[in-house]
Amino acid sequence: MSTFPGSPKLLRGGLVLVDPVSGAVLRVIALQYNPDTLSRTLQPKAVTDPQDRSQALRLTGTPVETIKLEAEIDATDQLEFPDQNPDAAQLGIAPQIAALETLLYPTSGQLQSNDAMQSSGTLEITPAETPLALFVWSKERVVPVRLTDFSVTEEAFDPKLNPLRAKVSLSLRVLSVDDLGFAHKGGALYMVYQQNKERLAQRATGGTLALLGLTRIP
Repeated sequence: MSTFPGSPKLLRGGLVLVDPVSGAVLRVIALQYNPDTLSRTLQPKAVTDPQDRSQALRLTGTPVETIKLEAEIDATDQLEFPDQNPDAAQLGIAPQIAALETLLYPTSGQLQSNDAMQSSGTLEITPAETPLALFVWSKERVVPVRLTDFSVTEEAFDPKLNPLRAKVSLSLRVLSVDDLGFAHKGGALYMVYQQNKERLAQRATGGTLALLGLTRIP
């Protein structure tokens, strides 16, 4: 990284886990390197009844947005100074991979609690609630998400077979007010995310009919 004093500070993308009730930050997972590309897909929620023409322009809710990215994790820099990075020297990048993987798991404590309830004859077991995950890509894009797909390719190992380098693919589904409701902490954050989009859209340069080869709408 450049040490030039005038160089801008590089922000990193990542995930923040917060308590869904209090909003307290539980964990911050910063990506070691920002991915070169970020893929986003939006699918509208529209009335799909082809017989009801009065609904052709109506939307039933917010679009389903999916974010996909690939991140690289590498222990090379940390291994140059093993005294300052004992975890990297002993475990490679296994902790960083585990931090992402466990987003898909209920905790072992929740699993044991559910097993105890089932053994005691409890009929209804409430599904485990995970922390609220926020995808952060600058302060303008802080959006609640659910990790829907995770894959990792481990590419190098130390003598104890700890991974030293890996590529991680993440697929994130944005959680909107349709999923969480307006009163939920995540719902409030989603509204800020959508309102930021609306403000950006208002600043886009407008066109004219002439640019499209038209003088009027037929």
